[in-house]
Amino acid sequence: MASKKEYLDFILDQLSPLGEVSFRRMMGEYILYYQGKIIGGIYDDRFLVKRTLAAERLMPDAPLEVPYPGAKEMLLVDNVDDPAFLAQLLRAMADELPAPKTR
Repeated sequence: MASKKEYLDFILDQLSPLGEVSFRRMMGEYILYYQGKIIGGIYDDRFLVKRTLAAERLMPDAPLEVPYPGAKEMLLVDNVDDPAFLAQLLRAMADELPAPKTR
């Protein structure tokens, strides 16, 4: 099942205070970037983020979900109605994620 553009727009609106969030459409889903780093994505209308120490510390009870068959497990963000929490989450994660590869 592909994600709805309306759900992506909602998440992007929640993340708008960060200012450096972008996305790329991929096979009906959306990869999300913060400061040029992949932080997660929208998969089947679920906001999933990479497993980092910061994300696991901020969401200790978050369930692990598989975005698509064969992929690594990611953390489900269920507190999507709190822009302040989402900003805190992405800022904390950004320090732990690798820099984008140069082409």
